[in-house]
Amino acid sequence: MTTPPITHGRTSTTRAAQTISNGGAVILRLGLVIPLAWIGIAKFTSTEAAGIKPLIVHQPLMSWLYDVLNVQAFSNVLGCVELLAAVLIAIRPLSALASAVGSGIAIVLFLSTISFLFTTPGVVAASSLHVPLLTESGGFLIKDIALLGAAMWTLGEALLAQASKGAVSVTEDG
Repeated sequence: MTTPPITHGRTSTTRAAQTISNGGAVILRLGLVIPLAWIGIAKFTSTEAAGIKPLIVHQPLMSWLYDVLNVQAFSNVLGCVELLAAVLIAIRPLSALASAVGSGIAIVLFLSTISFLFTTPGVVAASSLHVPLLTESGGFLIKDIALLGAAMWTLGEALLAQASKGAVSVTEDG
């Protein structure tokens, strides 16, 4: 059995893996930005405002918000926050710091929506015996676990990029 020769530089497999990884990063970022923006825009409609009301009302940490704002006003504010997060994450090529802030906002948004899985009645089908089956509402909310992961990745990536801007490279020449 022979040992493969030691090669210097990148192999074609390494280059392909890096290309796939870079492409995946772009798709992951877009897969976070597009739903955030789309859902944010929808929050300005009366249908969406009414649709989130049962979620907010049953969430003990958020239900007080309807004492301060009416249903549509709260939905509008939430839409603005979602759109802000989407824009900040999208401008990563221009500003890693702005993208990190947007990612942090998205993390808070997705943690909030994931909490609805535990606070909103009717998320799990009543007929579920051994395996909890999600209703339409639950199925809609469960995707936010993946979006939370995407937001955490974009936050980490942006923070690393921001930190490397301040790093000084030291070479053998001094």
